[in-house]
Amino acid sequence: MGCSSMKTLSGAYERLLNGLAALAALTLLGAVLLVTADIILRNLTRVGFPWANEVSEYALFGITVLTAPWLLRRGQHIRLDLLLVALPARLAWLIEIVADLIGFATCVVLVRYSLIMTWDSARLGSITIKNLVFPEWWTLAPLPVCFILLAIEFVFRFHRLLTGEKGRRREATSVA
Repeated sequence: MGCSSMKTLSGAYERLLNGLAALAALTLLGAVLLVTADIILRNLTRVGFPWANEVSEYALFGITVLTAPWLLRRGQHIRLDLLLVALPARLAWLIEIVADLIGFATCVVLVRYSLIMTWDSARLGSITIKNLVFPEWWTLAPLPVCFILLAIEFVFRFHRLLTGEKGRRREATSVA
């Protein structure tokens, strides 16, 4: 695949991730409004939304799943770069390559197992019973999607490493 095609795909993928991050931001706003309304109602009328805490918990999970690939793309995921800064540029670049390969392989394994978990939950008819009652697989289904998106981002990261400067990444470096 040519460099031009890869840049086009990468740009489209970035727009997708930006859209998911915007959806996560709206989800957070909705959760904040819901919890605020619940607190106000409970204090004024002694009756609130018994399911508000549960919905906000699921919202936090959804926000995490929606933003993980976006954060990886921006280099704002958890990263230990102290060693990379101290190493020679070429060695740091090689470590970045190894880290991306490990990240990609891990995501592929997690896609497989999260698909199995989701399928088994749906097949068995497992349900979640709290204030809200719904099929358990609804909470599991976003996991394989998230790990697929993370694996795709690792491919783009790897491509950027191979075609860019032979040194450590500069984005989101916490030490200099």
